[in-house]
This record gives sequence, C-alpha cells and structure tokens, in this order.
Amino acid sequence: MKKTLFLIAFLILVSCNKNADKKECTSDQKSAKEFEMYQMSEMAALMESMYIQNEKLKERIKKGDTIGQFPGHFRNIHKAVMTDESDNDQFFKEQATLFIKSQEMIYKDPKNAKQHFNEGINACVSCHQVKCGGPIPKIKKLYIK
Repeated sequence: MKKTLFLIAFLILVSCNKNADKKECTSDQKSAKEFEMYQMSEMAALMESMYIQNEKLKERIKKGDTIGQFPGHFRNIHKAVMTDESDNDQFFKEQATLFIKSQEMIYKDPKNAKQHFNEGINACVSCHQVKCGGPIPKIKKLYIK
C-alpha cells in the first residue's frame, strides 16, 4: 500500500513538472513574439531619410545658405519596397513624381526655393491623406512659413 501511494505521488509530481515545463515553454514563446523587432520597409526608411534631409534643407533655405545638390537617392521613391505593395498604385506614383519634380526645382531654381520646397511638402501631405495619415502632423512641420 505504501508503495502504491508512493508511486501515485511520484506520478503526480512528474506529471506536474511536465505541465510546468510546457507552461514555461509556451510563455517563453509568447515573450519572444512580443519582443520582435520592427523592421522598416525600404520605403519607410527612405521617407525617414527624406524627412531628415528636408529638415536640414528647410533651415538652409530659411537662412539663405547655399542649397547644395539634389540628393539623387530620393529618386528611389519609385522603386523602394513598401510595407504594403498594393499602396504602390497610380495615385502614389503621381504624388511621388510631383514630390521629385518639386525637390529638383529647389536646386534648379534656388531663388524660388521656398515655393518649390512647400510644393514638395504639399505632395507628401496629399499622398499621406490618402495612403497613411499617421505622419501628416510631422510632415506639416516642414512647411516654410
């Protein structure tokens, strides 16, 4: 009888340990999923880069400094991989073209840099109003008043 009770207690203990291991494993798997690093798409990274460069350009225009040269990598807007490829439609392509033309005009016609700069920002805002509204308040801060 003692042996039977001992055996039952042993089986219960082993069974609980196996269940505890399963629970730990499951919670470890959940934790790993919760802490996955966000990977920016090529387009998101490009737009972040364009934003930073336009912040600097804005200050140069406001101060009347030399503008420099058009950042050629901005043209990657036409081929950068998006988070959602269905967003790369005709509307986006038109807005991207307007943005690039406005940006190029800043460097070709520096006397009207402020106007061209703000036209480029208008293209960004117009596109984001349709595609992804989140960054609009940040983008609007780029306008030169």
